[in-house]
Amino acid sequence: MTSLKALIADSISQRGVDELSRGNALEVTVKTGLTERELIKLIPQFTALVVRSQTKVTPDILNAGAKLRVVGRAGVGVDNVDVETATRRGIVVLNAPGGNTISTAEHAFSLLLCVARKIPQADANVRTRSWDKKNFEGVELYNKTLGIIGMGRIGSELSRRAIAFGMRVLAYDPFLSVTRARSLQVELVDELDDLLSAADFISLHTPLTSDTRRILDAARLRKTKRGARIINCARGGLIDEAALTQALRDGQIAGAALDVFEIEPLPVDSPLREAPNVVLTPHLGASTAEAQESVGIEIAQSIRAILLEGTIRNAVNMPNLDAKTLAIIGPHLRFGEKLGRFLSQIAPKRAESLNVNYSGKVNEVDTVAITRSVLKGFLQIAGGSEVNEVNAPAFAETLGLKVSESRLSAPGDYTDMLELSAVGEGKTVSVGGAFFGATPRIVNINSRPVEARPHGVVLVLENTDRPGIVGRVGTLLGEHGVNIATMSLSRNEAGGTALTVLNLDTAPSEQLLRDIRASEDIQSAQVIQL
Repeated sequence: MTSLKALIADSISQRGVDELSRGNALEVTVKTGLTERELIKLIPQFTALVVRSQTKVTPDILNAGAKLRVVGRAGVGVDNVDVETATRRGIVVLNAPGGNTISTAEHAFSLLLCVARKIPQADANVRTRSWDKKNFEGVELYNKTLGIIGMGRIGSELSRRAIAFGMRVLAYDPFLSVTRARSLQVELVDELDDLLSAADFISLHTPLTSDTRRILDAARLRKTKRGARIINCARGGLIDEAALTQALRDGQIAGAALDVFEIEPLPVDSPLREAPNVVLTPHLGASTAEAQESVGIEIAQSIRAILLEGTIRNAVNMPNLDAKTLAIIGPHLRFGEKLGRFLSQIAPKRAESLNVNYSGKVNEVDTVAITRSVLKGFLQIAGGSEVNEVNAPAFAETLGLKVSESRLSAPGDYTDMLELSAVGEGKTVSVGGAFFGATPRIVNINSRPVEARPHGVVLVLENTDRPGIVGRVGTLLGEHGVNIATMSLSRNEAGGTALTVLNLDTAPSEQLLRDIRASEDIQSAQVIQL
């Protein structure tokens, strides 16, 4: 009997079970509905754990898994898995990100049709032995405009179906390249308000981040074309549900179809239940036989690959690395992610390309893992917490972002150095980082030499090289209670443009930034959060 044992704690498709146990290489046990206490008692004998959304994989469960090497989530999200504890214990967490793309896109399109033709309401009416045909007049999709907010995998699939129905598709995605938009045959808009005012139908397909939370709030709903219809199969929290309810009652929004909600299950007293012209489904985006079969097979194949071949697919935390390689690239993984996050905040949102240039002894090893860490950091504003080192290249591809590596054998002034550059919207921006011994430092921004710590809050100023500017900025920061930790200055020539980089103890307020930018000597002021 094999010593590799896998426990399936939530129901997955039979084909997924069969795939996991194929060839008897793994001893598979299916036990669902376990309590946390029961799972803690059972888990020490297992090498792999498979769950869906029902089972919460807590720190106590992970710490009890003495032999546990991998946790597989048969689905996209891993909110029910304590990834931090798993990573700390060296347990790889896998998901199945591609399995529900088609099913969710089809569900969104189904809701699009339902909200256009009032199909659920008409069905309910006929079932009450009524025949109120005049109350269920709908609208056609043909020649209408669909606005898609977020053009990842699911948004892209929805656009293809809408185009086939003769719809014009507008896309709002600050990170989608013009080239990718052209290949999808969608019209890219720069401002969300432009989409809202023009779209007859609006469908959301963006991750839930600090920037997208309640992206459709009361103010934005008032900017929609009167009589627009809204579909959300992405994330609860993207829409202000109270504001949407009011907009439905006021007739500003003619209809809505929602599959996800801020609180799930939807509370019994939710005003959405009584709102007119709304279709509600209980988070069914991935609930097709094909999707469930697909994610079951996908997670089974990924678990077999890691346990039997040592190949890691779809990991949401970093894969294990051998000790020699980790000793060289370990610091670069963390530093690369910080540099990627820094660059993303000064780069054009619609970047076309990202290059990572390596110089020094880091060239002696495979740098793919570092590049993926850089890419993860660069894409986290666009993709939120769903972006990880493994799926970052695929996410970049959906945005039309081309990623490349280059190398310099001579490291110049530094033993090891990473230089990142992004091109988009007609300009190039860059940031470089190096190690001072074991200490990482940002050493150039847009080819201008600086020295800054790569963590916390960084304020980057471009200003006229004139006496007293730094003092004025320091005074403003002090008046608002913001302390400067470190400061670095650089200029292209005396009296030209200077670059000032400040590490701050706390983030400046919007009012403080407005006060700083009000000076005619300040050309730009950017806050970078690391």
